[in-house]
Amino acid sequence: MGSAKGFPLHLSPPQVLVLGFAGVILAGALLLMLPVSTASGRGTDFLTALFTATSAVCVTGLVVVDTGTYWSTFGQVVILLLIQVGGLGFMSMATFFFVIMGRRIGLKERLLIQESLNQLRVAGVVRLVRAVLIFTVLTEGTFALILALRFSLDYGWPKSLWLGLFHSVSAFNNAGFDLMGGFRSLTGYASDPVVNLSITTLIILGGLGFATVMEIYRYPRTRRLSLHTRLVLRVTGLLILGGSFLFGLLEWGHILKDLPLHGKILASYFQSVTPRTAGYNTVDIGQLYPPTQFLIIILMFIGASPGSTGGGIKTTTFGLMSVTIFSLSKGKEDVELFRRRIPPWQVYKALSVTLLSIGLVTLVTMILSITEGGNFLAALFETTSAFGTVGLTMGITPALTPVGRVAIILTMFAGRLGPLTLAYAFAQRRRKTMVRYPEEKIMVG
Repeated sequence: MGSAKGFPLHLSPPQVLVLGFAGVILAGALLLMLPVSTASGRGTDFLTALFTATSAVCVTGLVVVDTGTYWSTFGQVVILLLIQVGGLGFMSMATFFFVIMGRRIGLKERLLIQESLNQLRVAGVVRLVRAVLIFTVLTEGTFALILALRFSLDYGWPKSLWLGLFHSVSAFNNAGFDLMGGFRSLTGYASDPVVNLSITTLIILGGLGFATVMEIYRYPRTRRLSLHTRLVLRVTGLLILGGSFLFGLLEWGHILKDLPLHGKILASYFQSVTPRTAGYNTVDIGQLYPPTQFLIIILMFIGASPGSTGGGIKTTTFGLMSVTIFSLSKGKEDVELFRRRIPPWQVYKALSVTLLSIGLVTLVTMILSITEGGNFLAALFETTSAFGTVGLTMGITPALTPVGRVAIILTMFAGRLGPLTLAYAFAQRRRKTMVRYPEEKIMVG
């Protein structure tokens, strides 16, 4: 990560990000504990508040109490602000306020923004943050109005405006929090094209990654897309199309059987998009066939793209691992993609992220299998949902034991920051070695 000189208390960028996110979560938990935050006016316990604040800042959407009925309007506003800060990253929000106050953005802040947005270069990160904030406001505002107009057919205008804004921000930041009550998510709108297409568009735009969206926006002028953007678009398209097809194939005569034809298609498409870290659902996840639930687990584990509001190992990691396997099977010495050679260190990083993520999901699944005493698939589903910052559940979240809640809180935190970032944060400062050892082969496979 380079020298940590200049950072508060000589902290490296990953360490600052870890402490920053933890600070925002703690502040949110303390606000949610206030009596004014709950609909009953009696306040809430620390663990429930901490779980909700972590889920909001880590844009997950897993909840132990019903968001629409348990929290007051003040509490819901706090959750919405936590979602926005968590989705964009606290450094992006801090940069926004620095710009407003006319404060100069120094090198240490630029390094933090680079780490926060997962960028390869420091150059241009402040311009990227400005573009991200403008894009976010315009996108969330536009779809908030569209959703409010649709919800106005079912609710009064003041409530429709609030529902439109809340769900627009939640969907764009891939959070999955909803205000429909009764842990129903959007199951009442399974066949509604306006709600389905608006929410999925927001999820996709938030999950592509801000750098990718900016490249697409500039494409008519530049006529060029980077290797990163081409890989993101290719993998995203394949996952959405493949996921939609498989979901429809598995559930056509089961969970989708009572829906009209267009409802079946919309529900298949929606359930293919939302596991990519969004957390909304238009059908009862707990009633799906086990193979379909496992398909969703795979999609949740892959997640969204780097530099986005989503989690998971990321589309580019999955794509790079797939390309590596293909290159090796062809006997190539280099990993090649779109007539470009991928640096070996990026392959190592993709492998490290994947293995660390598998290890984390395995460990927490084992813990939940012991503490919750439920079925293994439900524990794996819950853990993967927390790691991928998704928010989908087979129904066990509200009944989690205190140990289970703490395990999911830590998993959501690790999933939002990324296991590799946490590893960097807790590892000793790296020093460049002047020694290179002799090469020797081992048998693999």
